Amino acid sequence: MSDLKTKPNKQSVKQFLEKVTDKNKRGDCYTILKLMKQVTKEEPKMWGNNIVVFGSYHYKYESGREGDWFVTGFFPRKQNLTIYIMVGFEQYPDLMKKLGKHKTGKSCLYINRLEDINQSVLKELIAESVKKLSKISAKE
Repeated sequence: MSDLKTKPNKQSVKQFLEKVTDKNKRGDCYTILKLMKQVTKEEPKMWGNNIVVFGSYHYKYESGREGDWFVTGFFPRKQNLTIYIMVGFEQYPDLMKKLGKHKTGKSCLYINRLEDINQSVLKELIAESVKKLSKISAKE
């Protein structure tokens, strides 16, 4: 089995965010940082070179593969902001309808700017995901 490339490190979250060249995106990052900190009650950490994360949990698959991963986080990409909702989106159709302009991947929420979405709905989505993930990891 290969090791995960995305791992926690000692890089400064503040120094990383200050390198975001688009000042509007940087402001959005600080807003997301504050929101995730409120929801998770965790301090932010860097994973890899560019993912700001909150919390962690241990997973174990039936195959025997196991490891640690983050609960939620974000990545300020050049083209958009990626917000990680680790439990996915299928169980939140009502919230997703109310969220605003976005795209999704399996566990990734892609937004261009925070002004494009309803931030209260985003906060609720993150809170529900964190709650669900804590129930799942408590069972293991």
